[in-house]
Amino acid sequence: MSVVRDYAEPLAIVFEDDGLVPNNVLPFLVYQGAVTLDPKQPEETIENLFETNNWGGTWRNGVYDYLHYHATVHEVLGVARGRARVRFGGDHGQELEIKAGDVAILPAGTGHQCITASDDFCVIGAYPPGARMEITRATPGNHARALKTIPNVARPPADPVTGKHGALMRLWRS
Repeated sequence: MSVVRDYAEPLAIVFEDDGLVPNNVLPFLVYQGAVTLDPKQPEETIENLFETNNWGGTWRNGVYDYLHYHATVHEVLGVARGRARVRFGGDHGQELEIKAGDVAILPAGTGHQCITASDDFCVIGAYPPGARMEITRATPGNHARALKTIPNVARPPADPVTGKHGALMRLWRS
């Protein structure tokens, strides 16, 4: 039995480069309520889903409360518990409420920062194979370097939620 809701389709948003946060020409994707969580093991539900779709290096935590991005890797965030208000796309981006069962896929360079979170908020993060994650703060120097690395970040082999034929594969075509 699949833990992914039938016909799960993400919301797609393209954030503009704001001069400090490069963002990406690829759309940021958020699946709202896409994952049916095992109430006894919600973290494992998301970890297993990501690993099944070849996204690894999983970790459990929250989202940092300072603006940052990853210029060398795409990232997926699956909410296992609680809820949070997260600003995606940098200071000029968009604040979204994410809650248990939601999954956000951030193309390399997408700014993100937790604004508020419930006490039980827990997110599972993961990355496509072969990628190395680095936390990058929004500064002019980092922005200039990121503009050189982001175009070289490989496209993932599968959507972390819906697999090899998922929405990411269609929406992130070159």
